[in-house]
Amino acid sequence: MDQASQNQTWLTRSLASVWHPCTQMKRHETLPLIPIARGDGVWLYDMDGNRYLDAVSSWWVNLFGHNQPRIKAAISAQMDQLEHVMLAGFTHQPVVELSEQLAELTGLGHAFYGSDGASATEIALKMAAHYWRNLGLPEKNRFVYLQDSYHGETMGALSVTDVPIFRTAYAPLVRENFAVQSPDSRQAKGEQTAKDVALWALQDLERVLAAHQHEIAALIVEPLVQGAAGMAMYDPIYLAQARILCDQYQVLLIADEIAVGFGRTGTMFACEQAEIKPDLICLSKGITGGYLPLAAVLCSEAVYTAFYSDETARAFLHSHSYTGNALACAAALATLAIFKDDAVIAANREKAVRFSAIFSPLAQHPRVKNWRHCGMIWAFEISDAPPQFATQCFVEALKEGILLRPIGNTLYFMPPYSLTDIEAQFLLAGTMSALSNCW
Repeated sequence: MDQASQNQTWLTRSLASVWHPCTQMKRHETLPLIPIARGDGVWLYDMDGNRYLDAVSSWWVNLFGHNQPRIKAAISAQMDQLEHVMLAGFTHQPVVELSEQLAELTGLGHAFYGSDGASATEIALKMAAHYWRNLGLPEKNRFVYLQDSYHGETMGALSVTDVPIFRTAYAPLVRENFAVQSPDSRQAKGEQTAKDVALWALQDLERVLAAHQHEIAALIVEPLVQGAAGMAMYDPIYLAQARILCDQYQVLLIADEIAVGFGRTGTMFACEQAEIKPDLICLSKGITGGYLPLAAVLCSEAVYTAFYSDETARAFLHSHSYTGNALACAAALATLAIFKDDAVIAANREKAVRFSAIFSPLAQHPRVKNWRHCGMIWAFEISDAPPQFATQCFVEALKEGILLRPIGNTLYFMPPYSLTDIEAQFLLAGTMSALSNCW
């Protein structure tokens, strides 16, 4: 096959056989798919040899770059021992070691495994409602979530997701819960600070908890950064006070650290910056470094104890065929080893300072507003963005050799932690050029 025809050939085959996620497939009549052949570091290479800097970590999952040798070696070694065994009635070394390490890192325990972020949300919601049922309070089975939040696209997850494009079509199938004001700092007016906005939003949270505590099982939040809301960032005081309110009104606190966990916000887990411990924590995405699907929910001892009984009906009756998959757990253990061996959190803090300086010309761009930064996430809005800006910017960035995926008129960088200063400069130059070509 002629090398020059590789991209088009695989594009055609994909359109004929694959239903791509989060996509109106008809758009690909004019917006070509990019067939990727391989990855290395922060780079993705298509079938024709063109390369693209993966500035969004392939939907926020890739922490240490593509083709990471230590994670590959761990998966390969595990393949020689055990690829998978059902976790009902059995256990294995990787799942035990991973559960122990996650418990040490989070201060929570008894990890329950799923396959992805949405399954982690489903697990946490069911676990929270069943917890209250086991305590003799079955009426506590509804949830509170932040406006503009995103927690996944399965039925339970959609009931606490507030992004219309995902939820509206399935509204008749989704149970209604309670949405409260987001502490999004972009809402600040005049001399208001991010803390002021958070305190204002807390008033709405307390109002809802006070009025409906008898039917609310849990509050679920994305700590510090609401990803699908356009990387909405907020002050940690919201989490600290939400923890107090949840205790006051006897409501569990679920921390959805699926996107923001594993160092993304500058600490291993975002909740650390508010010095709180949730009742349940949802983990996925970066947990395996972007190599294999895996999710985990860890809970407090009080939650676990409520299920411990001679009665089968009091058990947590939930399962996935690939729960605690040995290969995925091995990848996760290798990921945690890299964090420890390479002192990743400290290194990222130094990198974030350098990258912020490199990206500073963007903050001064005449069309950029709401420039913000949290750990290894940078985000900003484009004022007076033209219609279809997100698609246009995506296309123009690809021409510059960069993978960006704007959310509306919000542009963000969420690169692998292996990004170098030179690559950050490439990202800046390509983004500036792409923006210029959008008008």
